[in-house]
Amino acid sequence: MSTEVKDPAADKPTASTSRYIIADRQNFRLGAALGSWESMLALLFVAAFTICAIVQPHFLDMYNLADGTFNFSEKAMIALPMALLIICREIDISVSGILALSSVAIGLAHTNGAPPEVLLPIAIATGTACGWLNGIMVTRYKLPSIVVTIGTVSLFRGLASVVLGDKAFTGYPQLMTDWGQGYFFGFIPREFVVLLVFALLFAGFLHCTTWGRRVYAIGNNPVAARFSGIPVDSYRLGLFMLTGAMAGLAAWFLTGRIGSTRPNIAMGWELEVITMVILGGVSIAGGAGTIGGVLLAVLTLGTVTYGLSLANIPGIYMTIVVGILLLVTIALPRLLRGKRIAK
Repeated sequence: MSTEVKDPAADKPTASTSRYIIADRQNFRLGAALGSWESMLALLFVAAFTICAIVQPHFLDMYNLADGTFNFSEKAMIALPMALLIICREIDISVSGILALSSVAIGLAHTNGAPPEVLLPIAIATGTACGWLNGIMVTRYKLPSIVVTIGTVSLFRGLASVVLGDKAFTGYPQLMTDWGQGYFFGFIPREFVVLLVFALLFAGFLHCTTWGRRVYAIGNNPVAARFSGIPVDSYRLGLFMLTGAMAGLAAWFLTGRIGSTRPNIAMGWELEVITMVILGGVSIAGGAGTIGGVLLAVLTLGTVTYGLSLANIPGIYMTIVVGILLLVTIALPRLLRGKRIAK
């Protein structure tokens, strides 16, 4: 009887094979998709929309719905880069101050005879410069971003107030009015279309490119990301500048929509922008979140705001709603995680 001798070398992995296969993306699972934060947000949006449609008889009017997008389009433009920044474990509290200073820069340029075509680049350049200042303080001097931007929001809004004093800039060119108040095809607000275009661009960047994966890597473990060769500080600086640039863009749209620049422009917007991002499923601890979730949160908050305005409920109640939502969306994942660990 012959015996078979097994070669020990046959069990050793060769250079061309691997014992483990690491999938680049997880396989799609219907149960996991239905249980995701985005799915719950979609249900919340449908519920809010349905309730408002039942309670308010004029809610479903197409022109009213279109006009309702004006209430959140500029804020949502800022929420898109804010999502990337929070995924990277950073935050920018100064966005409302950047918007105010960018609007003042537009007003100064217009007052001094600048042509209408250069007012948008001036707004974006001002916002980018403010974002660069935030980013340099965080990346070069290693200061916490929340502390830096709490300081710079006062700096930027203070500068805007000093320049304006007790007056306001008005009489902006028709070009800004057309984009701030205008429509495509007679009923689709231009601002909302611009928002959707940028949402697609940000989603493609974050979810479909190497740069987006590096943003997630930085948020999950910045030390490991740095050792793997990712220029962490460059990414963070770039995201601060991008956030500032989008705040400048929002300033151009908002100034054209309301037709004036005043010291209290966009006061308190930073809270609403951060609420949109956190409600959209972006982890405040970094490393997780989607642009789709942020957009769903924007639409949900916009629906609630629009419904409250039709019911003639004062805006202060919406501030209370925003504060409650912010607390719930931060606390709920931690509470659920604690229950799972306890089991």
